[in-house]
Amino acid sequence: MAFRGWKRLLLLGRQNTFAKAWRSRRGGPSLRWKRCCHWNAGKSLDPEVRAFLEENTEVTSSGHLTPEIRLRLLTPRCRFWREKPDLWPYGDPFWAIYWPGGQALSRYILDNPRVVKGRSVLDLGSGCGATAIAAVMSGASQVLANDIDPIAGMAMILNCELNHLNPFPIAIKNIINSEAGNWDLIVLGDMFYDEQLADGLHHWLRKCTRIQQTEVLIGDPGRHQFLSHSIRSQLHKVIEYSLPEYTRQENNGLTSSIVWSYQPSNSLEN
Repeated sequence: MAFRGWKRLLLLGRQNTFAKAWRSRRGGPSLRWKRCCHWNAGKSLDPEVRAFLEENTEVTSSGHLTPEIRLRLLTPRCRFWREKPDLWPYGDPFWAIYWPGGQALSRYILDNPRVVKGRSVLDLGSGCGATAIAAVMSGASQVLANDIDPIAGMAMILNCELNHLNPFPIAIKNIINSEAGNWDLIVLGDMFYDEQLADGLHHWLRKCTRIQQTEVLIGDPGRHQFLSHSIRSQLHKVIEYSLPEYTRQENNGLTSSIVWSYQPSNSLEN
C-alpha cells in the first residue's frame, strides 16, 4: 500500500488509535522511550534514529502556507510513500505531515508577530514543530512544544536545525487534564478528530483560560468533528487561509484552513 493510501488511513481511521493514546497517557510515554520524556536544547539525538529520519524524509518548504519554514516531511519522493505501512518502525508518523490547522496557525503567527512577541507559548500536539518554530521566529520569549510521540520530538529538533534555531524545550507526555500551566498563549492545530479527546481538550482549555487567563488559538480546516462539537459556540473566527494545491490534494480536497480564538463563556458549567 502506498503512503498516500496509508495516509488516508491516518485521516479516516488510525487517528482513533492516536486519540486513545492522548486520552490514556497520564504524564509520560511508553517505558521504551522514558528517557526521552523531556528534550532540552543541546540534547543529542539517537544517531540511529537521526539517520533513519534523515534518510526517509524530504526537506521541503513548498506546497504549504509557510515557505519561510523548512521541514522534514514524508513526500511522494520518499521511500515510505510507496512502502507498506508496517515497515515503518516507529509508529504512525503523524508528525511527518504538515496538517492544515498547523499551517494556518503558523502563517498567522508569522504574519502577526505581536501575537507571540515577548510572550510564553505552549504548542500543544506540536507534531513537526512548525507552529513552535513560527513562534520562536516571531519573538516569543519562551516556547514549549508538546507531543506524545518521542519521534516527533526528535523530528522537531531536526527541523529546528534546518531553520537555524536552537532547539526549544519539548515535553513528550500527555499534559491534557494536568494542572493549568502559566502560559500567555496556547496554540493547537488539528486536534479535534475524536469526540472524547475533544471533550477533554475543551475542559482543560477552559480551565487554563479561567485560572491563568491564558489566550488560546486553534487551527482547523473545518472538519466535521470540530464544527459539530460544543466548543464551536465558544470560538471566534480570526482569519481563513486558502490552502495551496498540494495541501488540498493531501487532505482530500479541503480548500481552506481557519484560525479560531477560544473565548469560553463564564456561564458554562464547571
